[in-house]
Amino acid sequence: MTLSKNKIRAIASLAKKKERDESGLFLAEGGKLVSDLLPSFRCRTLICTQAFMEQHPEVMAEEVILAEKEEIAKASLLQSPPSALAVFEKATPSIDKRNISRHLSLALDTIQDPGNLGTIIRVADWFGIEDIICSLDTADVYNPKVVQATMGAIARVRVHYLDLENFLRENEGTPIYGTFLNGEDIYKQDLTPNGIIVMGNEGNGISEKIAKLIRNRLFIPNYPLGRATSESLNVAMATGIICSEFRRRVL
Repeated sequence: MTLSKNKIRAIASLAKKKERDESGLFLAEGGKLVSDLLPSFRCRTLICTQAFMEQHPEVMAEEVILAEKEEIAKASLLQSPPSALAVFEKATPSIDKRNISRHLSLALDTIQDPGNLGTIIRVADWFGIEDIICSLDTADVYNPKVVQATMGAIARVRVHYLDLENFLRENEGTPIYGTFLNGEDIYKQDLTPNGIIVMGNEGNGISEKIAKLIRNRLFIPNYPLGRATSESLNVAMATGIICSEFRRRVL
């Protein structure tokens, strides 16, 4: 089967959220990423080199197109042609309220940068956080840049899009943490093994309506105290520091 112009156009269209929403599909590129996602998502189309196919003879896909890297490059959104490119069906994970109340989860308030979102999902995967609740205006998890930045973590982390304010109100019995520049030093506060950690927008932080629902306000201090330093941390970097401290304390 050859890589037709129509197929190339259909793949390129998945760079747009509207097309992803209407088709229920998303794009993943790169041999490692594709191989990580194949067991977890239904694959509609797999375009790959003969070498990739020989390394993964067990792959399941509705359509397999063997091609050289130069041909794959015609459909790829990456600068360097990958050994594999796949179109997958999006997942629609459901939330288990018991899981939210018993474990640690993340809530993202209007995270806009695809790279940040992808890195946060990867951080969550590293620290065993299985659920991320996103506000409805957070970047799309199936944006190709997000998928790429997760490095396969979307196969193990459930990402939900909800009205974040309502979600937090419905879970007021669970400890809710948030990061604020006027919060309390995280290294001096009691932390629980379960809870919801809210991370805010890159430029504006946690919105006022969400902030009102957060009783545990945390701050990551710079070092040494009083030294002139950067105004703030990148949100993905801050998420990594906070998740690490929670796990260090309560494992």
